[in-house]
Amino acid sequence: MIQHMLAMLPHQVDAAPANNLNTDSLATWLRQIFGPLFLVIVSIVAIFFLFTKEITRFVQFIILAIGIGIIFYVPNIIETTARAIAKALGVS
Repeated sequence: MIQHMLAMLPHQVDAAPANNLNTDSLATWLRQIFGPLFLVIVSIVAIFFLFTKEITRFVQFIILAIGIGIIFYVPNIIETTARAIAKALGVS
C-alpha cells in the first residue's frame, strides 16, 4: 500500500520557494470567504438584539457592523491599508 502511495507522488518535487509572492487575488479571495460569513454573523446578532429589545446595543452594533462591512466591500481598501501599514513599518 505504501508503494502504491509513493507511486502516486510526483517524481520531481520543486522545493525551491518562488522569488515573488503572487498576492494579486488574495483580497478577492478573502472577500469571497469572509464577506458572506460576516453578513450571517451580523444578521444573527442583530436579530438577537431586536428580539431582546436592546435597541441601544442594536444601534451600536449596526454602526460597528457598517464600519467593518466597509472593509470587506469597498474595493481596494484592503490593499491600500496593507500598503500604508507596510510603508509605515518601513517594508518595501
